[in-house]
Amino acid sequence: MIQKFLFPSKPDATGFSLFILGFRILFGVLMITHGMQKWDNFDAMSSAFPDPLGVGSTVSLSLAIFAEVICSVAFILGALYRLALIPLIFTMVIAFFVIHAADPFSAKEPAFIYLMVYLMTYISGPGKFAVDRLLVTKKRSR
Repeated sequence: MIQKFLFPSKPDATGFSLFILGFRILFGVLMITHGMQKWDNFDAMSSAFPDPLGVGSTVSLSLAIFAEVICSVAFILGALYRLALIPLIFTMVIAFFVIHAADPFSAKEPAFIYLMVYLMTYISGPGKFAVDRLLVTKKRSR
């Protein structure tokens, strides 16, 4: 029994899917807190928010909030999973390589961690416990 637990001969799809679900919930909720902080302080931040794309501070802030709140909810639910991850990945690339470019790594580290999590979960997929899986299952049964 212990040998099977410690050295499984094949990966457990349900266990892996539960791990990915936990990962999605943890990092999705953490990112939502960043987005909600921006949303709550929108008026104060909108004139001074960094504008790396040249679209204006208010638009840049709105795009960051969209990624950090709306796309994080989709990430948690596994709804349009990979599509929702694209703005999150883009936001973390901008934060790491542009906004915090001159900062020491300790200041960039949160953006780097989120970026790696989003890239790895983009590759792994949402697992069995995702809205996307329900949509694909219903579509196949027709």
